[in-house]
Amino acid sequence: MEPRIHLVLVIGCGNSELSEQLYDVGYQDIVNIDISEVVIKQMKERNASRRPQMSFLKMDMTQMEFPDASFQVVLDKGTLDAVLTDEEEKTLQQVDRMLAEVGRVLQVGGRYLCISLAQAHVLKKAVGHFSREGWMMRVHQVANSQDQLLEAEPRFSLPVFAFIMTKFRPVPGSALQIFELCAQEQGKPVRLESAERLAEAVRERQQYAWLCSQLYRKAGLGSVSLDLCSGDTGEPRYTLHVVDSPTVKPSRDSHFAIFIRVPVNKCLFPVPQGRETEWLFGMEEGRKQLAASAGFRRLITVALHRGQQYEGMDSIQAELSARVMELAPAGMPAQQQVPFLSVGGDIGVRTVQHQDCSPLSGDYVIEDVQGDDKRYFRRLIFLSNRNVVQSEARLLKDVSHRGCEWR
Repeated sequence: MEPRIHLVLVIGCGNSELSEQLYDVGYQDIVNIDISEVVIKQMKERNASRRPQMSFLKMDMTQMEFPDASFQVVLDKGTLDAVLTDEEEKTLQQVDRMLAEVGRVLQVGGRYLCISLAQAHVLKKAVGHFSREGWMMRVHQVANSQDQLLEAEPRFSLPVFAFIMTKFRPVPGSALQIFELCAQEQGKPVRLESAERLAEAVRERQQYAWLCSQLYRKAGLGSVSLDLCSGDTGEPRYTLHVVDSPTVKPSRDSHFAIFIRVPVNKCLFPVPQGRETEWLFGMEEGRKQLAASAGFRRLITVALHRGQQYEGMDSIQAELSARVMELAPAGMPAQQQVPFLSVGGDIGVRTVQHQDCSPLSGDYVIEDVQGDDKRYFRRLIFLSNRNVVQSEARLLKDVSHRGCEWR
């Protein structure tokens, strides 16, 4: 008689309510283990009558008594973090035994689901171990609710991740491995080329979360700039500059805005294409002056990147709304609408006419842009210093016509 295959094994269950919540929504075939006899006795008594199909066993997860391939899922809510407290040899050996047992009791195609803060040494161990085992690795960043973004208390700066490791059957000589990251704002996972790149992507998410936490707690951190990249290509799509005006007294409507090129208290201000090199948008002092004159405590200016397609101001606002709310300052009233500001009400016009690489100056681009007076200019820009216009000439005719003359 073949051993029974259970649905879920929870290792280091403690007195957490997670298993009970899973049971109540339909996942009733759950086995829980913990090394503490006191905890197991408590959980048995708590669930005996209400959840009769769920079992609790006193067992060491580094020496489990289950047959091989007994479970479809092994669930770990912070247990790896609790065990892997340092990188001492004794600790690493214990973790190796734990992960080896996880692999042994899982079916091929089964999943190890690990909820973790992914601190540096934990990330290194988890990614390294399962990479060597040839398992598929996907990391999900657990999303914060919108309410948490505007809460009165300081936010926890470390994001939570769910590592989903899928057990594959070893294939001799095969080098195929799958590494994926699904960030909270993305609808589908992004495929990465290596375990090292996966670990780097997780660290980038942690650094971004730390930055958001600092911006929430403190005003006037100085010049803060960051790139938001396309989830499909990884290329920069928006550059955000966060500008605080400590002289502005907070009011209900003066907290935040976005200027495209985008700042405000929070205000988002999108900068029209081709105008990001102007002093007001391209230099720190110019952005400070813009923020002060706009009258918002925090202004975010948003620059659009050449080579990216934008459908219009409405689509940009929809794309950025959730992201920029993570950069809001503390004290912003709940449900406040964040204003999107712009110059001229549109995203401007930029047409790349030629792009190449010079052996002396590197990559360069020749592009036509529309100025604030609706006149067109042809510019030469070396991409090694993309905020500086190397040369510029005004076009006498509309660039949509052939044979434009330069002046």
